[in-house]
Order: sequence, then structure tokens, then C-alpha cells
Amino acid sequence: MKITILGTGGGARAHSAKLLELGHKVIVGTRDVQTTLARTEPDVMGTPPYRDFLAEHPRVTLMTFGEAAAAADEVVINGIDGHNAVAALSAIADQLQGKVLIDYGVPYLYAHQPVHPWPTPWGIMPKLEPCDTDSLAEQIQRALPRTRVVKSFVTQEQTTVVDPASIAGGDHTMFVAGDDLDAKDQATSLLQAYGWSDILDLGPLVSARGMEMYAHIHSAIGFALGYQFGGHFGLKVVR
Repeated sequence: MKITILGTGGGARAHSAKLLELGHKVIVGTRDVQTTLARTEPDVMGTPPYRDFLAEHPRVTLMTFGEAAAAADEVVINGIDGHNAVAALSAIADQLQGKVLIDYGVPYLYAHQPVHPWPTPWGIMPKLEPCDTDSLAEQIQRALPRTRVVKSFVTQEQTTVVDPASIAGGDHTMFVAGDDLDAKDQATSLLQAYGWSDILDLGPLVSARGMEMYAHIHSAIGFALGYQFGGHFGLKVVR
């Protein structure tokens, strides 16, 4: 199957490598191909330039966002940062028509000055926007009414999403939410291919609000366990 990943960050790279391993054809979308390939220094998160990843994974095809979305058979994984996702996806709405879009974005707003800041090892904790009464996934669905949006992957580091067995042999929980049952089935099938056995359907896409707001407790747990960014741990729903 031809599966598209929008974005070139660390999470997108984890999905790319795993999907290649599973035998899929992987198309990656970026805003500007030449600009992406021209970078020679790590980004602000310390992620090496994408050209290095591409050299190690020559079967990945790099295209613009629109070209990559159009090339997917059916499934597109959204790895565009949450602050820019709605605008970037809206610009390629026609190419995403009818596709299943699995979104793992967190709607973080980094440039803010809170009255009561939360200091972290890397600066002030970003603000979730939207929060409580809306979610990034719902915003994407409203902007793309002809696309079937599923929220998933967002409660784990993406390196864990593609390799659940690396923690407790895979004995932890992943969530899906969405308004289209077939789209959720597609996301569930992909998770099962990754190795997940405990997948909990949270129901309609409005449940994405809870998944996105979990980002703060995920960070807090990671800090408590000694991780500066993210962390190698799982979340298990015991029932």
C-alpha cells in the first residue's frame, strides 16, 4: 500500500522507517522539497537534517504536501506541527478528499507568556490552544469535511507508537477516536500491524480533546522519570 506521511520530523521518520519495514511504499510530504534537502544542521529539537534520513532510507519518496497527499492509496498520517496543521492541510483539501487522515498533532502554542509559567528542562511549557471546548482534530475535520479524520498515536512518543513491544512487551494501551467507523478500522489495522493489541476506541472525534490534553501529563510523567523530552514509558488502562 502507498501510505503518505506529512512532515519530516522525528515522529514522521519513525513511521516512515516502520512502514518501509512492513513492506509499504512510503511517500513523505514537506512544504518545499528543495528547502528540506538543503538543510545541513539539526533542528531546534536536535533532529538531524532530513537529507541524512533520506540517504539511509532511499526507498522513501519526498514530495510537496499536495503531491504526497494525492499519491496515497487511502491512508495519510499527519505529522505537521499542531500550530500550522489546519492551514497547511486546508491548502491541500482537494488532494485529501476521501482519504483517511490519522492525526497525531498536539496544538501547542510556544510563543506565549503565562502569568503562572510551568518551567521545564527546555523552557516554559507551551500552551494548548485549542483546549477544553475544541481540539486540533476537530478543527481539521471542519476544515476538511471531505476527509475522514481519526485521532490516534498522540498519547505516546512516535517511536513507541511504531514499536509498542519495546515497553512491557507491548502491554499498554493505544486510543483511537473519529466519526467514521471505516476510517477508525483503517487506523486500528495499522496499529495492529505496528504490534498493538490493546486498542481502545474512545468513540467520536470529540474525544480527541481528551487525548490532546493528555500531552501535559505525558510531559510531567516524563520529567518525573528523568526524561528531558518525551520518555520511554507506556500508558495502560486497567479494566
